[in-house]
Amino acid sequence: MTDAMAARRSRITPERQAELHEAVLDLLRDVGYEALTMDAIAARTKSSKATLYRQWGSKPELVAKALRCTQPVSLREIDTGSLRGDFARMVEHSDDAQMAKDTALMRGLTHAVHESPELHKALRDLLVDPEITGLQVMLQRAVDRGEIAPDCPALDFVPHMLIGAFIALPLIEDRPVDRTFLGDFIEAVVFPALGV
Repeated sequence: MTDAMAARRSRITPERQAELHEAVLDLLRDVGYEALTMDAIAARTKSSKATLYRQWGSKPELVAKALRCTQPVSLREIDTGSLRGDFARMVEHSDDAQMAKDTALMRGLTHAVHESPELHKALRDLLVDPEITGLQVMLQRAVDRGEIAPDCPALDFVPHMLIGAFIALPLIEDRPVDRTFLGDFIEAVVFPALGV
């Protein structure tokens, strides 16, 4: 068998990849990160461990990529021509049920992130950093259009504000973030901080 044939055989269709990611997230909800094993994922998905390792490299990378696939749209891809429009599109693309699931998963991963440097790195590299970069691109476009002052001190803290909202609301009000809360939070906190 040639290398090209082997490469073709190792590719997973997008549909199969989505099935695998969903199975990983289901198992993660069922047993938590610490008890999640590649053996259990392989059994649940009727695939081999070798396939899982070949495609994703490690359990932390597989978990991070599975979480990443739940994101409806990359912030970098949103460009409506105005900051208000960009944030409205972000909220519009959000899904209340998915945000509730993601909040529960992230709450469950909090301890594991502190215990596993590999998981922490995978989540940063594959999930957190790309979204922060996308948000920074969105904000820079607003600066370039004159919507935000270039020296606005809040620019560096927008990711902290948004991530903080996702962490604080479940703690304070015992409910997950939804589209209504996210839109209200952006309108009442983020825009005034940016002078918009």
